[in-house]
Amino acid sequence: MATRRSISNQSCSSSSIKRMGNSKIRCNCGNEALIKTVRKGPNLGMKFYGCPMWPDTQCDFFKWVNEQAEMEDYEVKLLEKETVIVYN
Repeated sequence: MATRRSISNQSCSSSSIKRMGNSKIRCNCGNEALIKTVRKGPNLGMKFYGCPMWPDTQCDFFKWVNEQAEMEDYEVKLLEKETVIVYN
């Protein structure tokens, strides 16, 4: 049976990420973080989460996208969706 994740009202930082029940990552402002792509430098092409309001706010939220963890989350959701529990 799936467990429910608790939602904290405290602000988060780049090292403490809030995942809502729908697995959306939220920035320090509380907005759904956007996935952006590095366009220059040694990390060219890498994906990261950032505040959708940046640079118009002082929110400095940043987290690298962990594509392996994202895929595992999707696999778990798919298994939960396809699982049928039968009670006797």
